[in-house]
Amino acid sequence: MRIAFIGLGNMGGGMAANQAKAGRQVAAFDLSAQALDRAKAAGCAPAASVAQAVQDADVVVTMLPAGPHVRTVYAEQILPHAPTSALLIDSSTIDVESARIVGAQARELGFSFADAPVSGGTAAADAGTLAFMVGCDEADFAQVESAIQPMARAVIRAGDHGAGQAAKICNNMVLGISMLGVCEAFALAEKLGLDAERFFEIATQSSGQCWSLSTYCPWPGPVATAPSNRGYEGGFATAMMLKDLKLAQQAAASAGAAAPMGAQAEGLYALFDRLGYGTKDFSGIVQMLRGRLDELA
Repeated sequence: MRIAFIGLGNMGGGMAANQAKAGRQVAAFDLSAQALDRAKAAGCAPAASVAQAVQDADVVVTMLPAGPHVRTVYAEQILPHAPTSALLIDSSTIDVESARIVGAQARELGFSFADAPVSGGTAAADAGTLAFMVGCDEADFAQVESAIQPMARAVIRAGDHGAGQAAKICNNMVLGISMLGVCEAFALAEKLGLDAERFFEIATQSSGQCWSLSTYCPWPGPVATAPSNRGYEGGFATAMMLKDLKLAQQAAASAGAAAPMGAQAEGLYALFDRLGYGTKDFSGIVQMLRGRLDELA
């Protein structure tokens, strides 16, 4: 299988590497020369352009920053140059409308297209254990699942075009809100003189149990693999969480849905970002809530 992989950032680099590890021929492109060098070391073949990467691809996978990038790259470089037999998969996290527009454009030209954003962060991208939320025609799902398999632990069809993005922004709104609740609880426990490790033990075995606590604990110590034990480096950057929460609020406004907790979460992460911590993992907001931002320097 010939894979064209466009976008080799923190997530895309590991995803492309796992396609190569699976024995697939991967033509990779990114604007960053360093990213291309890393892809080459991982077994991918660097391409000089998007057009070159996709020209004989069986599958095109894109991992790009935002909706405008996806719309431009597909309209100007992928759709005009990829064979119409290629399966197009966009794993970027973008607005629902952009996903539907690109899907419609691809379908009009005879392509099969899926929006397939991911959950799991950089560790899962590197390990090939991402969860994919897929929006595609039902008849295309088996092919999409097969193409994604080397990068995934779970592939779920959410519905038609745009449904993958809808699932992603709803899921990440839950994540952003729940992380704030866990961070506030640790900060309060500290003020009340409750040992953090003991609180973790109690909460993970009672009604406070959630992924943000047990798998991605914002307090250093209880979960060895969490970014809190690496100075909040790596993981899921605050700026990216903020982007997803903004997308959720935009979607809520356009759909006429109430999302007040999401709005509050967006405001808090926006403050953390403006204070200069946009590159830190989003769980690092616990230090802002504790009044200990000096520990993030």
